Amino acid sequence: MTEQARAQLRQQLRSARRCLTHQQRQSAAEQLLQQLRGSRFFQRSQHIAVYLPNDGEINLWPLIHYAWQQGKHCYLPIVGHRHTHRLWFVPFTHETPLYRNRYGIAEPAHHNRARNFPLRGLDLVLMPLVGFDTQGNRLGMGGGYYDRSFAFLQQHSHWRKPRLIGMAYDFQRQPLLDAQPWDVSLDAIATESWLYKVR
Repeated sequence: MTEQARAQLRQQLRSARRCLTHQQRQSAAEQLLQQLRGSRFFQRSQHIAVYLPNDGEINLWPLIHYAWQQGKHCYLPIVGHRHTHRLWFVPFTHETPLYRNRYGIAEPAHHNRARNFPLRGLDLVLMPLVGFDTQGNRLGMGGGYYDRSFAFLQQHSHWRKPRLIGMAYDFQRQPLLDAQPWDVSLDAIATESWLYKVR
């Protein structure tokens, strides 16, 4: 797939996400919770990286509230400096103040880098995506933040923590996406109606 084709697919799928009604988004979010709450991925994880929905992404709020109720620890990504294209993760509770970063995405305010949680300490990372296939390939927004942040998972095949799960709507599934050399593959993809386990 050419870069132009990837860009066109990304634009098409983002547009489709944004066209969903509030009721459709809420219903999908509740169904997504049902797909994940009983999974081993979720049940065995205590430290879970989440995200707050932006640009029509599937909503994790019901899952986040359920995780808090179960005594699990949640973490939100913070976009690093422009030249690093990496993410930091910090604790996220119902009391965490939020603001909009340069991309318009909500993230914790008054960030102190000393509070960064180590990536290898995370058990599970729930990642937004634009498109996916059932082989674990993910089409993201194009910034490469997640791929750079979790590149260490490619370098050490015996190290499988954290597990990476893509979050998506059913219609974002594609027959096959070309994997780029720098892409970090997913362990699973969760949608409102299915949990695709890759390995």
